[in-house]
Amino acid sequence: MSAGIPVRWVLSQPELGLVLKGGGTGLSREITLALTSDLTEPQQWLSGGELLLTTGMGLPLSRPDRARYLEDLDAVGVAAVGFGIGLSHESIPEDLIEAADRLGLPLFEVPLPTPFAVIAKKVMQRVAEQEYEKVLRASRSQPRMTRAAIQGVRAVIKELSAALSATVIVVGPDGEMTETHPGRVPSEVAERIAEFQGRGEALSGGIHTASGASIAVQAITAGHTVYGQLAVVTATALGPVDQVLLGHASSLLALDFEKPARLRIAQNRLNTQALAMLMGEALDPDAVWQHLTPAADRSGRVRALALRCPSPDVAEQVVEAVDEQLRTRDRQLYAHVVGAHAVVLLAGGDDEDAAEQLLRSVPEEVRAGLRVGLSAPHALRRFTSAIEHAELAASAALPGAGPLELSALAGHALLTFPEARRVLSAVSDAMLQPLADYDERHGTDLIASLRAYLEANGQWEAAATALGVHRHTLRTRVAKIETVLGCRLDTARVRAELLLAVIARR
Repeated sequence: MSAGIPVRWVLSQPELGLVLKGGGTGLSREITLALTSDLTEPQQWLSGGELLLTTGMGLPLSRPDRARYLEDLDAVGVAAVGFGIGLSHESIPEDLIEAADRLGLPLFEVPLPTPFAVIAKKVMQRVAEQEYEKVLRASRSQPRMTRAAIQGVRAVIKELSAALSATVIVVGPDGEMTETHPGRVPSEVAERIAEFQGRGEALSGGIHTASGASIAVQAITAGHTVYGQLAVVTATALGPVDQVLLGHASSLLALDFEKPARLRIAQNRLNTQALAMLMGEALDPDAVWQHLTPAADRSGRVRALALRCPSPDVAEQVVEAVDEQLRTRDRQLYAHVVGAHAVVLLAGGDDEDAAEQLLRSVPEEVRAGLRVGLSAPHALRRFTSAIEHAELAASAALPGAGPLELSALAGHALLTFPEARRVLSAVSDAMLQPLADYDERHGTDLIASLRAYLEANGQWEAAATALGVHRHTLRTRVAKIETVLGCRLDTARVRAELLLAVIARR
């Protein structure tokens, strides 16, 4: 709608000292531009909506010509005329006032002390303020329309109607009006829209009714598919900001109409693959991988989030909570639940904080018993490895703690998992028992010396310093260890196995 100001607003500014003389019935006319002209025929340079300020120097001399002067201005849509007195005219001619009353064209007196420039500046400042206010309203309306899109077409057009103070109509591709707000559409509007569609010349455009209403029509399209048209009925033509809101609403409706088509295509693909599986036919692996592609980030990587829950019911509840969070982010859920264990595929860029955010709607009492593991980023086609790593991390995670990433266990990962601990403890007992027996019989501590030597990577000086003995003393002890165990410590594999055994023993 036009960003104009009513004539009555200009007259209401006391500092201007303007006095209305004629055309009082046209005070609701809107001014979009203020300019000065003393031309005898200024109408040929005007396009409508102007406040014309004149001193009357170019005013015709005869009464009929003066009446025609105003008639021509009214014909091109001039909003009002400001007549400056005190120069060429001491007052506005009475016949000019009579013509203004007859036309309903506001004609007001501008006193000599009031410069035309002050009036023009005040008008244009107010026009600019209104335009800025419209931009602000549009910036608030766009998010509301976007949120309304979740509820469907009716909610979107309701928000658009409120934003534009307009009647909004959704017309299907068959020409039927499927949604309107508010209320019913006048028959005149329906007929004009039908005529516009019947011409088949354009999908979008503007229409005017005999009663003066303006109808803006915007096609609702997605790609090459036309889902219908969105029509907005207003008292005046839409302005640029309003056109932006109309285009935004059209895009939201196109997305809403597109969803069933996309869902049907995806469902058809799944149905085809399910039928092929039941018939024992080989599936196209690329088609299957394509279904998983949205789970990955832009570089094609995924993470796995493993959830160990107290019960199968809790596992289902937690996955539903994760799905709720993903839905708010416009992301799909890729989950697999077996008993009390669940795995969710995340994008490779999701870190521990992002994973924790997905669990924020899980009730506290449930979260307290939940163990969560997170894998490092993996290529999509290696997602099974990501799942294995996430499950290992979950097995080592503390109940109620944040997601544990497997890489955080570096240096003590083997001793973190119960199965690995049992194996290492058995190996430790078998390998180090001879040393333990020797230390008990002779009051020595060969096991401590062995540990220091191994942790120093066989560096005599460093190991001896750690023990607080001379390096020759340590060499004598290591020789005794080799004799008792029947092995050589200069072999890397032997040193590795003994180090694990010593660590497990501790």
